[in-house]
Amino acid sequence: MTKPQAFIEVIKTGPGTKIRDIGRKNYAEFGVPPSGPLDPKAVFWINHLLKNKEEDAVLEINQPGLKLQFHDSAIICLAGAKAEITINGKTTYSSGLQIIPEGSLLEVGKFELGSILYLGIQNGFQTPIRLGSRSYSLGITEKEFVKAGDTLPFIKQPTIIDYLSNSRVKWNQDYLKQEKIRAYPGPEFDLLRESQQEQLRTSYFSISNLKNGMAVQLEELVPNELGSIYTAPVFPGTVQLTHGGKLICLLSDAQVTGGYPRVLQIHEDDLGVLAQKKPKEKIQFQLIEDFL
Repeated sequence: MTKPQAFIEVIKTGPGTKIRDIGRKNYAEFGVPPSGPLDPKAVFWINHLLKNKEEDAVLEINQPGLKLQFHDSAIICLAGAKAEITINGKTTYSSGLQIIPEGSLLEVGKFELGSILYLGIQNGFQTPIRLGSRSYSLGITEKEFVKAGDTLPFIKQPTIIDYLSNSRVKWNQDYLKQEKIRAYPGPEFDLLRESQQEQLRTSYFSISNLKNGMAVQLEELVPNELGSIYTAPVFPGTVQLTHGGKLICLLSDAQVTGGYPRVLQIHEDDLGVLAQKKPKEKIQFQLIEDFL
């Protein structure tokens, strides 16, 4: 039996807003990226609080300016960045569960800490499934981004009772301030000179303006004397060293193979820390082998 659907209308959105779930698995051999969430911890937390399935889809918001019109009542949950959130013009929390009355307007304003906010809904967004996932991805789904005028379907709730308890579970945002990024030496790390290895271990690197769902590029240069390598597998978290000495940290929409030396592999639990950084903020790699 088909469950009745309800809709949220997108009135306005900034660039980069997408539907995300845990992503596509077992398609790398066909060149299909996983397209999972940039900050998985936030998404798992949302689905946990909503009592959803782990794979239920959420909305990934990368810029202020989002406006959503709820044509039906809903239970939502927010996590990730600390942002200015209003419902019908009244300021509310940027994390935790919220009951949204029918006809409400939710607006996302300035990001105070972090750069990615997630909005989940009870039972998840019901956008089409492509290759086992609802995640928007160029060439796989009909849409690459959520745009103004779109409608986001979800399963209508017959009645919404008092879902919230008197106590409020707190989303810990301390990781948004974290500068240390744990990483393993990559396959080509040992080919670097000792001075270059030491630079990767000890230097601070600045997030550049070149940041999207595919990768984050860092500002400071590391001399590359290795040239290219044979095309080899890469994954979210792989740190590549370009011919010009730039470090490129791959994220969930990245290609599945590459020809640049793979000097580091970021620990999966710290990918969200990196993805949440804004341009000009700094990180420092912490090589896991140094602490074993």
